[in-house]
Amino acid sequence: MSEQSGSGQKRSPWRFFIDAFAVLALAVIVMTFLLPRGGSREASPRTQCKNNLKQIVLALHNYHDVYGCFPPAYIADKQGRPMHSWRVLLLQYLEFAPIYAQYRFDESWNGPHNRELTSLNLKLFRCPAEKSSDNDGETNYLVVVGPKTVFPGETCVRISEISAGTADTILVAEVANSGIKWGEPRDLSLTEAVRGINPKSGLGISSPHEGGAWCAFADDSVRFMPNETPPDHLRSFLERNGVKPPFPPD
Repeated sequence: MSEQSGSGQKRSPWRFFIDAFAVLALAVIVMTFLLPRGGSREASPRTQCKNNLKQIVLALHNYHDVYGCFPPAYIADKQGRPMHSWRVLLLQYLEFAPIYAQYRFDESWNGPHNRELTSLNLKLFRCPAEKSSDNDGETNYLVVVGPKTVFPGETCVRISEISAGTADTILVAEVANSGIKWGEPRDLSLTEAVRGINPKSGLGISSPHEGGAWCAFADDSVRFMPNETPPDHLRSFLERNGVKPPFPPD
């Protein structure tokens, strides 16, 4: 006897295949949102963290290719209040185009609609070694905001404006327990960043990895900054102009 639908009509055998494919496609989309790209399952948390930053810095350059500059640290409203993060602008370059398509720029990052999206735990924005990995939407990858950095605020900076050299200029830094959501238009200030690597108190460039923290540079490289990096050297790596000190040896 042929299987009947509720209306008494025969169901096509292709219907089962279509339904199964739809479920599989949905699962693939969810996994794309929640799993980091560029790292294998066998990779250590430290290596996965480096891979996350590599994907982010490549996305920053893809954005630059399209718009002729890096994204601003944030998009502000008419009163100058930060509304949207640079991380939101990168979603379409990080395989998160469906989330970007749903994001509404006519309301703030934590508005009634957007807060549902910015509470998603996108693992690409999280260090896998972070103990508080279940915090909704929190990120460990921040830019450093300041007039002399590559992210002065709501204005954009071009690669040509990095006169000190892209190989020695930091774009994104790792920050442990940041308390900042990936959609939140808030990052690390230059004053906070130059406290040193893994400062004893206060927010700063830091990580759960022993001996230092990862930073992504403007030449697409990701390098490990040791705890011993002097604050004045760190400031030089964060500013887009000026003389750069020798990079710390591995």
